[in-house]
Amino acid sequence: MLPFTTHFLFDLLAMASAIAGGGLVYRWRLRQSLARTAASVTPVYFLFLAAGSLMGAYGLGTANLWLSGIPGIGRSILGALMGATLMVELYKLRRGVTRSTGYIYVVPFCLAVAVGRLGCLFSGLDDQTYGIPTGAGWGWDFGDGIPRHPVALYESLAMAGFAVAFAGLLQFRPAVAISIGFYLCAGFYGAQRFVWEFLKPYGTLIGPFNLFHLACLVLVLYSVFMILRRADDSI
Repeated sequence: MLPFTTHFLFDLLAMASAIAGGGLVYRWRLRQSLARTAASVTPVYFLFLAAGSLMGAYGLGTANLWLSGIPGIGRSILGALMGATLMVELYKLRRGVTRSTGYIYVVPFCLAVAVGRLGCLFSGLDDQTYGIPTGAGWGWDFGDGIPRHPVALYESLAMAGFAVAFAGLLQFRPAVAISIGFYLCAGFYGAQRFVWEFLKPYGTLIGPFNLFHLACLVLVLYSVFMILRRADDSI
């Protein structure tokens, strides 16, 4: 098993992948639309985005650890996504911005998750992102000799697949990708993450559902609401 410091290396690789992927997509398909979007926001937009991401990441991640009886400070990609989304929506409401501003983040987010989750996979039990024991042939030994579901790998593959699908949407239906692409991404992330949560040993809150299950449901509902609201814009 690779050392825990491997996670930091994959965090750097995830950041580099996100920046590179975002730059490529911008030059390929989003240059004009992003110029219009940038004109509708101010630098405060990015302060809201960063603050929401940090508060959500550490708030939800730490809360889930505590509810699972695990001491310490946690981080959560799901929390970062939800926090950033909430704060940006509040900013847009305050500024009167009605169109989506998140389409530029879809590929960077997908690549960051796809690469970053590999760091979780290789970091062993200390990362607290391992799955429950499984008898499947692809079970992963996180260091205790017990084959477990590699849920981080499941999530990595799912988001890599969505990045490819979004690229296809940009190619053939760019207006749809720009109008509702972020909401599709958020909904897909919430839906696939909801499934993987059943394969994790976290403490539950309501029936079989843990805190992340409930957060995923909120994210999916937000996605559906926003897609329906933007339906006319994406035709």
